Amino acid sequence: MSISLVRCKEITALSAPIIGIQFAQVALTSTDLLMMGLLSVQALAAGGMALLLYNQLRTMCVGMVTGVGNMIAGTAGAGEKRSGNDTLDHQAIEEIHDLVRSSLLLATVVSIVAAAILVALGFGLTVAGQSPQVAALARPIMATLSLGLIPMLWLNVLRQFAVGMRRPGSLLGVTIASIAVNALLNAVFIFGWLGIPKLGLAGIGIATTLVQLWTVLVYLRWLLRDKTLRPLLAFNIWRARPDTLKRIVSMGIPISLTYGSEAAITSVATVLMGTFGPLALAASNIVNQLAYIVYQLNIGLSHGASILISRLHGKGDVHLVRDIGQNTLAISFTLMAAIALVYIVLPGAVLWPFMGDTHDPVLYAMASTLLWFAIVHQYAKGSQNICIGLMRGLGNTKAGFSSTLIGYWVVGIPCMLLCAYGFGWQGYGVWGGLCIGFATTSVLLWRRFHHATAQHHGLAQPE
Repeated sequence: MSISLVRCKEITALSAPIIGIQFAQVALTSTDLLMMGLLSVQALAAGGMALLLYNQLRTMCVGMVTGVGNMIAGTAGAGEKRSGNDTLDHQAIEEIHDLVRSSLLLATVVSIVAAAILVALGFGLTVAGQSPQVAALARPIMATLSLGLIPMLWLNVLRQFAVGMRRPGSLLGVTIASIAVNALLNAVFIFGWLGIPKLGLAGIGIATTLVQLWTVLVYLRWLLRDKTLRPLLAFNIWRARPDTLKRIVSMGIPISLTYGSEAAITSVATVLMGTFGPLALAASNIVNQLAYIVYQLNIGLSHGASILISRLHGKGDVHLVRDIGQNTLAISFTLMAAIALVYIVLPGAVLWPFMGDTHDPVLYAMASTLLWFAIVHQYAKGSQNICIGLMRGLGNTKAGFSSTLIGYWVVGIPCMLLCAYGFGWQGYGVWGGLCIGFATTSVLLWRRFHHATAQHHGLAQPE
């Protein structure tokens, strides 16, 4: 493996702002889970289930517009090549305008459909084996969370646009503010401050939706103040070209299904954990949220590397693709090792914020044991996501979906069932099977990547 400090710096410079935006999103659900711990174990179990299903749909929605960043990067690269310098020609500007307006139209339609699905899922929880008490508590927060899908997806379209232009900006300040505002609004709605009725879990969903709307407005304001990006924005969605919409959808469907498959195996694992009781489900929800926070680092790295590769393609330069992949993986593994060390040395400090007032020794024991599975989980899942981004940069969005079908559904879920019920390992067996599924997918994807880059290196050789 060839590691270059210069290459790592380039990848980090583009990925860091993306990671900041990812954390802005996960900060909301993490704060929500923290506040749920102030209510009860039942509320933690039900609210965690609602957040998991919300994240399932949110992830699939994001997948539908993720390819827009790559398309804009490729268009910009081609425009710079035609102009002979770092400026965009007229053709590239028009193409970017249409990509932005078309993706905003698609985001609006997709998020409305997803919101309706999330509400409907609330009425099917008992069919999936959840207790009536958990299902009854989960339905109100699922309904209020659904409204936030619309501004959330608008934010992701704007993010893909800015990332594609290699000017993602920073949402660090917004991230910090959103955590504070969300926590305050959660408390207001949960406990009925300022004369507002006590809304419990439903109030948490309302708070998150309001913060989602605020975040997209803040990010839009930043884009409009950027002299480079503002002329490239286009909000007249009624002028979206059908062929451009078709291109975005064609690229987005495999990405969405890949992300959906990835989120679905976690949802299946959570449903299985629920069959072992509220304590097992609550412990799994806590550790899963921790893993989800860490995962944002790899998502940012994946996006950053993917955009760099797409721009190389637009300029007709492919010989650095494998180098970008190797350096991105090196950055990821270094970060994962540091986080794993914290899990091992300070498990109590890691879990304490999510335990709230639920000082249950059994819950703590289960969660601290699951942290060991989370270490394997974050390596395997993070590695596969980075490779999915690299393959997307190469223009291949189908490899991720086909690999997840095998890794998750042919290997992962059967291993969950076998370990949990066949071997009698219960919740630990569920997480063991989950890790096996992610590891299998990661191996399959990296084999595909090395094969693809070998072909590109061959094409890049002079005749």
